[in-house]
Amino acid sequence: MIITTTNTIEGHRITAYKGIVVGEAIMGANVVRDVFASITDIVGGRSGAYESKLQDARDTAMTELEARAAAMGGNAVVGVDLDYEVVGQSMLMVSASGTAVVIE
Repeated sequence: MIITTTNTIEGHRITAYKGIVVGEAIMGANVVRDVFASITDIVGGRSGAYESKLQDARDTAMTELEARAAAMGGNAVVGVDLDYEVVGQSMLMVSASGTAVVIE
């Protein structure tokens, strides 16, 4: 399945629009990871623990988006937008949305 942020897919023609699809993931960070991230913030550098958690959440949201598009009969998703939010004290939400389409 082709998933893109663009509204068209070069070399393909959109033959049907199936509807809006959304994939979401909410991930919690644990206390140990928070402590190490705080230390990284103090001494500088990147927080590998949080980057890994962010990647996991993004992958989960995109997998869900793809599954929902396929369930609607789509074979591609166009106009994908990724949004990131912090929920509560240590929850991360990633939302991926787009339009499921049929391409040829």
